[in-house]
Amino acid sequence: MLPRQPHRAAHRVVSRVALSLAMLTAVLLPIKGTSAGAADAASPKPTIVLVHGAFADASGWNEVTKRLQADGYPVLAPANPERGLLLDGAYISSIVRTIDGPVVLVGHSYGGAVITNAALTHPNVKALVYIAAFAPDLGETVGGLVLKNPGSGLSSIDNLVLRPYPVGVDAYINPRVFHDVFAADLPAETTAMMAASQRPAEVTILVTPSGVPAWRTIPSWYMVASNDKTIPPATERFMAQRMGATTVEIESSHVAMMSHPDAVEDLIVDAAEKTR
Repeated sequence: MLPRQPHRAAHRVVSRVALSLAMLTAVLLPIKGTSAGAADAASPKPTIVLVHGAFADASGWNEVTKRLQADGYPVLAPANPERGLLLDGAYISSIVRTIDGPVVLVGHSYGGAVITNAALTHPNVKALVYIAAFAPDLGETVGGLVLKNPGSGLSSIDNLVLRPYPVGVDAYINPRVFHDVFAADLPAETTAMMAASQRPAEVTILVTPSGVPAWRTIPSWYMVASNDKTIPPATERFMAQRMGATTVEIESSHVAMMSHPDAVEDLIVDAAEKTR
C-alpha cells in the first residue's frame, strides 16, 4: 500500500475548515439587524433593548417583552454582566453595535447607569427610557445617588449580603428584606423565588464614576416609582428633571416592569413613536 500523500491530507483539512467557516458565516450573518427575531429587518419600528439592573435578571422583562412583541417591536433583553459599570456599559454597547436600524435603549435600576454609558457612540440609539433607574451625570456614582436622599433600603449594610469571590466581592439583597426593599407589590412567593435566584452586583459598581451621559444628547423618558424603597422617589424625580426627560409617575415598587407592565410598555412605545 502506498503511503498517504501529505498534500492530500492537508487538502482535506483545509476543505473541512473552509466548510466550517462557510457554515459559521451562514449562521452569524443573519444576526446583524435581525437578532431580535420578532420583526423583519426592514421594519420601521426600532429594536427595543431592555437592560435589567442589579439583583435581577432579564426574566423581569418578560411581561413587557410579550406586550412589545405583540405590537410588532423587535426586542432584545440581554444579560447584564454586573461586573463593573465600565465593563457592563461596553458589553451593552457591543450588543447595540450588532443591530441595524434604530434602537430604543431601556434600563431598569442599575441598568439605567449602564445605558447612560453604553449609548453615547451609537447614532442609531434614538431614545433612552429609564424605569425607576439610575441616570448618573459625569463623575457621579451609583452609591452616591443611593444616598442622595433618605429612603433606600440599600443604604443599610444589614440589608445586603456580601460574598467574596476570587477577584472581588459580590453583593446581594438579604432575602429577609428582599420583598419589602425590592418588590413590595408582588406576591411574597414570587419575591422569595426572585431573592433565591438574584444575580449579584460586583460592589465596585457602587463607587465607579460614570462617564459622559448619553442623556445629554439623546431624548429621554423616565418612569418614577413613587413607592420605591430601592432608589428613593425623590432621587428619581431629581434625575428625571435634570435630564429634561418626559416623565410619568406611578404607584409602584422598584420593579415597575413586573408589577405594571402595561404602563411600562406604554412609556417605551411613546419613546419609540416620538423618535421615529
